Amino acid sequence: MSIVWPAFALAALSFAVVIRLARQRFAAAYGGRVDPRYYKVFRGESDPEEVAATARNLSNLYEMPTLFYAGVAIAFAAGLSGTLLDSLAWAYVALRVLHTAIHLTSNKLRWRFRAFAASMFVLIAFLAALGWQLAQGTPAAGA
Repeated sequence: MSIVWPAFALAALSFAVVIRLARQRFAAAYGGRVDPRYYKVFRGESDPEEVAATARNLSNLYEMPTLFYAGVAIAFAAGLSGTLLDSLAWAYVALRVLHTAIHLTSNKLRWRFRAFAASMFVLIAFLAALGWQLAQGTPAAGA
């Protein structure tokens, strides 16, 4: 079913951020910008700013997206897909990619917030459409 591919794409984004964070932390520790012991329990001096931004972005990818993954799993289990759900799912992933790109580059708060807010509204629309389709008991048009 096509509904699962956006979930795999979002998971790939999460793994890419994990790899980036690991590389940044190793570089910070080996470069002397942070004491490696900090990473034992995350107490004392903190990550350099760019590492902290990546860590926060990774946390973001484990927060709201869990609702997306749940919705995708429910849609898959119920045999629901189609143009509406698929489009909303891909829009959500695209907005999360945009949010990550902003967070890990310029980190302009205004643009980052807009991307986040847009992704939240798309997620609400996705879950509402999913709920509607489940209540109707029939797959969406175009499925």
